[in-house]
Amino acid sequence: MSSSLSVYLLDIAATRALVGSGDDTLLEVIRDNFGDDMARSDDYFSDEIEQGAPTAYEALRAVVHGGPFSDDGGGEYAFQYGYAYRRLCSLTGSFLPNSSFTPHRGDWLAVVDQGLKALGITAVSVEAFSDGGPPAPLPYTFTPGYGEWTPDHIAQALQQFEAGKHEIDTSGQAPPLEPEVVEAVQECLDWMRHAQAQPGHGVVGFRF
Repeated sequence: MSSSLSVYLLDIAATRALVGSGDDTLLEVIRDNFGDDMARSDDYFSDEIEQGAPTAYEALRAVVHGGPFSDDGGGEYAFQYGYAYRRLCSLTGSFLPNSSFTPHRGDWLAVVDQGLKALGITAVSVEAFSDGGPPAPLPYTFTPGYGEWTPDHIAQALQQFEAGKHEIDTSGQAPPLEPEVVEAVQECLDWMRHAQAQPGHGVVGFRF
C-alpha cells in the first residue's frame, strides 16, 4: 500500500489562528473553493458518515469554530478534522511540488531523512510529516499525518546544508547517496528555499 504527501508553503501561525476563529465567511469561501472536493470526500467516506462520522463540511465547521467534535472527542472519525485542516492549509498556502514523495512506499520518508542527515541536515525531517497529528484543539488522528517545518527550523537546516557543503568541498568526499534520494533531498531544499524567500513562512505536510 502506498502513501502520499501534500506539502504547503504558508504562514503557520496565521493558519493555526483560523482554528476556533468562528469565521463563517471563511467557511463560505472554503465551501466555494472546495465544494466539489468535499462532495467527492463525502462519497468516498459515505459508509463512515452513515455510521456517525461528520461530513466534510461538518468537520470543517467544527475546526473553524473550535468544536464541537464528535461525542468521543474525535476517536475513529478524527480523520475528518485532519482533512478539514488540510483544506484550510490548501486555501491559505501554496502547494509545493513533491513528486519524490507522491506516491511512496515503506520507510521512504526515513530513507530521505537519512539522506538529509548525510548532508548534515538534522533541523528538519520529512518523517515528521507522518508522525504528528493536526494542531490543538483538533483531536489526534494517525491519518492524515501532519507536521511542520517552522521558519527557525528551516533557517537552521539551510545553515547546516551550507556548512555540510563546505566540509565536502574541503574533504572532497561527498556522501554516497542513491540518485532517487538525491532528488528527494533536492526537493526538500527547494521547499525550504521557497519558505526562506517569504519571511514568516514555513512548510507543513500531510501524509495520507
